[in-house]
Amino acid sequence: MERSPGEGYSPSPMDQPSAPSDPADQPPAAHTTPDPGSGGPPAGPGAAGEALAMLTSFGRRLLVLVPVYLAGAVGLSVGFVLVGLALYLGWRRVRDEKERSLRVARQLLDDEERLTAKTLYMSHRELPAWVSFPDVEKAEWLNKIVAQVWPFLGQYMEKLLAETVAPAVRGSNPHLQTFTFTRVELGEKPLRIVGVKVHPAQRKEQILLDLNISYVGDVQIDVEVKKYFCKAGVKGMQLHGILRVILEPLVGDLPIVGAVSMFFIRRPTLDINWTGMTNLLDIPGLSSLSDTMIMDSIAAFLVLPNRLLVPLVPNLQDVAQLRSPLPRGIIRIHLLAAQGLSSKDKYVKGLIEGKSDPYALVRLGTQTFCSHVINEELNPQWRETYEVMVHEVPGQEIEVEVFDKDPDKDDFLGRMKLDVGKVLQAGVLDDWFPLQGGQGQVHLRLEWLSLLPGAEKLEQVLQWNQGVSSRPEPPSAAILAVYLDRAQDLPLKKGNKEPNPMVQLSIQDVTQESKAVYSTNCPVWEEAFRFFLQDPRSQELDVQVKDDSRALTIGALTLPLARLLTAPELTLDQWFQLSSSGPNSRLYMKLVMRILYLDSSEICFSTVPGPPGAGDLDSESPQMGSSVDAPPRPCHTTPDSHFGTENVLRIHVLEAQDLIAKDRFLGGLVKGKSDPYVKLKLAGRSFRSRVVREDLNPRWNEVFEVIVTSIPGQELEVEVFDKDLDKDDFLGRCKVSLTTVLNSGFLDEWLTLEDVPSGRLHLRLERLTPRPTAAELEEVLQVNSLIQTQKSAELAAALLSVYLERAEDLPLRKGTKPPSPYATLTVGDTSHKTKTVSQASAPVWGESASFLIRKPHAESLELQVRGEGTGALGLLALPLSELLVADRLCLDRWFTLNNGQGQVLLRAQLGILVSQHSGVEAHSHSYSHSSSSLSEEPEVWGALPPMTSSAPELRQRLTHVDSPLEVPAGPLGQVKLTVWYYSEERKLVSIVHSCRALRQSGRDPPDTYVSLLLLPDKNRGTKRKTSQKKKTLSPEFNERFEWDLPLDEALRRKLDVSVKSNSSFMSRERELLGKVQLDLAEMDLSQGTAQWYDLVDDKDKGSS
Repeated sequence: MERSPGEGYSPSPMDQPSAPSDPADQPPAAHTTPDPGSGGPPAGPGAAGEALAMLTSFGRRLLVLVPVYLAGAVGLSVGFVLVGLALYLGWRRVRDEKERSLRVARQLLDDEERLTAKTLYMSHRELPAWVSFPDVEKAEWLNKIVAQVWPFLGQYMEKLLAETVAPAVRGSNPHLQTFTFTRVELGEKPLRIVGVKVHPAQRKEQILLDLNISYVGDVQIDVEVKKYFCKAGVKGMQLHGILRVILEPLVGDLPIVGAVSMFFIRRPTLDINWTGMTNLLDIPGLSSLSDTMIMDSIAAFLVLPNRLLVPLVPNLQDVAQLRSPLPRGIIRIHLLAAQGLSSKDKYVKGLIEGKSDPYALVRLGTQTFCSHVINEELNPQWRETYEVMVHEVPGQEIEVEVFDKDPDKDDFLGRMKLDVGKVLQAGVLDDWFPLQGGQGQVHLRLEWLSLLPGAEKLEQVLQWNQGVSSRPEPPSAAILAVYLDRAQDLPLKKGNKEPNPMVQLSIQDVTQESKAVYSTNCPVWEEAFRFFLQDPRSQELDVQVKDDSRALTIGALTLPLARLLTAPELTLDQWFQLSSSGPNSRLYMKLVMRILYLDSSEICFSTVPGPPGAGDLDSESPQMGSSVDAPPRPCHTTPDSHFGTENVLRIHVLEAQDLIAKDRFLGGLVKGKSDPYVKLKLAGRSFRSRVVREDLNPRWNEVFEVIVTSIPGQELEVEVFDKDLDKDDFLGRCKVSLTTVLNSGFLDEWLTLEDVPSGRLHLRLERLTPRPTAAELEEVLQVNSLIQTQKSAELAAALLSVYLERAEDLPLRKGTKPPSPYATLTVGDTSHKTKTVSQASAPVWGESASFLIRKPHAESLELQVRGEGTGALGLLALPLSELLVADRLCLDRWFTLNNGQGQVLLRAQLGILVSQHSGVEAHSHSYSHSSSSLSEEPEVWGALPPMTSSAPELRQRLTHVDSPLEVPAGPLGQVKLTVWYYSEERKLVSIVHSCRALRQSGRDPPDTYVSLLLLPDKNRGTKRKTSQKKKTLSPEFNERFEWDLPLDEALRRKLDVSVKSNSSFMSRERELLGKVQLDLAEMDLSQGTAQWYDLVDDKDKGSS
């Protein structure tokens, strides 16, 4: 390389001589500075040269004046001289610029050579042996081997494409039956391995290598489809990426390595120079493809979870599992929100800056998810959940890209990447991550779910998932890996033609397909498929073996996944007989299930202690059996520590304000209001309020109840909608953390509605903790009747927790075979079904369920044991009244089924739901024995902020309930009423509690009901009536009635209460048992109390 004179050159450290004795790297002698005293050449010749150079420069300047002299001699104008001078100066300037550019380019080239020689080992110089890189090691020796093997690899590729790939292509599509490879050349440029990194092995029988490969080749492959006169091919290709190579299993015989697996952890950079692609895509059957789709398919084929497996030993076991091993784990990605995003939308040609319409792409390997678009928002809230399978740790990365949705091309807002190894190390990672290439942050919660080979924690996982807020899909409790191996003796098609079998595997609405194996009835697939399972106890795997046309089914199989729950290590590895197929047609599969478990030790939350006395029941049981006998039969159940620790959340949906108007009339010219209603979601349950017509400030005053656990991360999701005939309009949403309510016990707030311009919602949330005492039950029932609204369902007074451990001595099926039993627990209209235990007369379920109880004296627990395919095996009915008289409201023992054959070991415990914020307190004069248990909880009423005026009214009302000084009943009996005016709702409220000592006029007790009427009006608008109680003289009603009217008008009314009985089934006549008339002006409606009133005849007046 020539260097221009005058350029300095300072050699780099790589250019310095390694030793003084190296003459090749010594600087030239001509460039050294002579020593004056060394007898060097004299200085004279140098001075003469300088004089000659001066004369030459002077001569050049004289030559410049020659054109001026000639112009003057000829008599030309001075303008000619100036024009010529300008042309000369312009030419000189251009020439100087070119020389300057050349000098800069040469300098840059020299600097690049020196930098490359110092930093990279791919330069023309070889690095010294002591130079090494901490992450990547040199592999020049491997590159030399690849270069020598490359021509022979080309011969193998030519044979592989001609003998294996071409027949497969011809059989895959009838339009490609004349497909051939006409030329296969790998070229002269081999693949290069830039570096090698060896990872510590996860297991002793494997070796992990990462190869950083780079291929810029002159490969040339030509194909031809003679039928369509089509020629196409590949001429040149580039491939750059990190290839992971796994050597496993290591065996104790040559060649030591059983197989080699290869794959790219992340999608490689692939660029193929196609020739004749347009002609190829014109072939029928290929017209729907594009070169981009083909490139994506090729790149994805090389990326996890796809692997290239090369067995090195014959008869290698579990080839399919090596090709598609179980994931290392599952990461549950909660895409929560982003903040501080850049605004990309512009209006009026950029004069007005808008916002963005962001959405996110979440990617791990080939697994990609796209969130919904949030319009006009720089701080979006997505709150979506995705689950991804992680195969390689370290190596794989979670990538999140945020875009602005536009009609033409979406704008890039930023990306973040995170190695999955950090999630594995943390267990749960909840953080804001900065976006690279843009501005802002994205909020992710990442949870590492381990794969458990046993079903012991499945119930815990399912219970946990009920409290997880997840969209668009519910959270998974397990994964299923299906290794499809082969089939035998499939039926032939018409004309005894061999089928082209392929397999469709479906679980619910997810379907996956295998490849088609052509012209055989004994196909070998060796493929793997993976499914996420929400509840493996009830889901089924549906397998359809079809001909390649998908029209003809040649075999089917339906497999309940509950079979795997009882299999060793949740694995089935066997032949399965096909139905709707030949007599000997069968399918060989290996099914592996793994439970997805989030280690709770990674999450910090306070655990709720078990119920009192739960742990000391076993100490009372006598020891039975001996060391040589069978294990003794347990006398009590052994539930886990979380049993019976549930709470009940009481949700009061009160009112809303400033909702947006969605109704439009006359084509939008007239603006109306809205017809709002509320939807609630919590713990896997949904509730919906009534619709309030044409009101932007609606009042619902409805109460809902749901059983909740202390699992962290649960949220109450509230959405408000406008009811329409076609599609309901969105009016806003808000969320409340359940942890906040469980910790404080009470929450009364106005919540601002999100994603809408205006609106807020008034909610009152209360945690009810079950108490193992029946002392407050009557008061709880009365309070529930007070706070219950007309539109709400009857409120729960207790919580029933049931733990069904096992059964014994169940009847055999057909006399000899044990059944496959399951149990159903039912209270009212709520049921819980256990898992099915395969072929066992002494099944062990170990499952729990909870039920809301509204009337503990009247309800009962029903248990039915059934066999799968055999019908009922036994029944049990347990009245809850037995629990009310039991110690700590708990029964834990063996119960005999009603058929006399079989017993179940069951624990049932009841907890009374006492509200601390409704005025309930223990009264020492009524329940002196319970005062000690109640004194453990502090009085919280006075510490609460002011709520509503009805709360202190309830307290005043209950202080007079069941006073010990009761007046004896009159001759016609008494009715118990509570009457007060609800000032907040502007309503008159009356509760009919019960009647007692009614008069019996006939042979049978009357069918009683109570009728209420506001006088002086006697129309239907003011008339109210309770339900009818059959054949009783002391009916219990506890029903609430309301009248909308102002207080001054209520004080002018009289409440007429009549107790009546139906005379007969066919008659419309009603027998009056007694009545009472209350003058509301004489009553203190602000301090309403529950009182007994004497019933009198129609002509008399009532008294209390």
